[in-house]
Amino acid sequence: MPNRPDDKAIAIIPARLGSTRFPRKALADETGKPMVVHVCEQAAKAESVNRVVVATDAEEIKSAVEIHGFEAVMTSVEHTNGTSRLAEASELLSLHKHQVIINVQGDEPEINPSTIDAAFDALCPIKGPSERAVGTVVCPIDTDADFENPNVVKAVMTDSKITRPAENDEQISIGKALYFSRSPVPYPREQTSRPSYRHVGIYAYTSESIMSYLTWKPSSLERTESLEQLRWLDHDHRIYAAIIEAPHTGIDTPEQYRSFVERFKAAQS
Repeated sequence: MPNRPDDKAIAIIPARLGSTRFPRKALADETGKPMVVHVCEQAAKAESVNRVVVATDAEEIKSAVEIHGFEAVMTSVEHTNGTSRLAEASELLSLHKHQVIINVQGDEPEINPSTIDAAFDALCPIKGPSERAVGTVVCPIDTDADFENPNVVKAVMTDSKITRPAENDEQISIGKALYFSRSPVPYPREQTSRPSYRHVGIYAYTSESIMSYLTWKPSSLERTESLEQLRWLDHDHRIYAAIIEAPHTGIDTPEQYRSFVERFKAAQS
């Protein structure tokens, strides 16, 4: 495998109790274990990960995670996004500057471990630890409804891509992201087909890079689109994206959680 900033990554999962559409969803446990613990279990299966930590602002979440054998650290209630919470966790864990951190969303209990590995693969072998870069994941958009939906974040990618061995020894395609938007971009003015991708909200970066993020004010583009990843681009950090199939979705509502519970119980029977 190519040289990496570190041999393995630490997966840090930001989790908080507050949620407008689904309060206390991190602790929803109709499967027999809290939702955030499902995320921990999936992250632990990733080949690129050798440590899983939950960064939370709630003692209840910390206790629930630790009861199931995973690490947790208490962070401030003042964070406005997951990246900020991970930066504090990085300090609390005394991570060295080249340590790779993968930001795994706490409301995605069905995330495939290979998606986590893909984010790691997108970051690590590009130029080495000195490059200002972020790794993430995108997948093709297949429907007009998703293309038009402002809740589906679109990624505009360069044509130039590299193909190389992934963490699972299969081939993976990696490109550079030019922009992210809630709008339908790129707009297909004269063609019926479009090279459109959905951004999967997972990030890989070094501890040094994430600490730099804390020093930057939100950019005007970030505020306009309400997309934190635009702050990286505005400060000249390249975002590399692995292009894969990633059918999982996050859980934002009680209805989505009930569907997950049904799928989980069906898989156990």
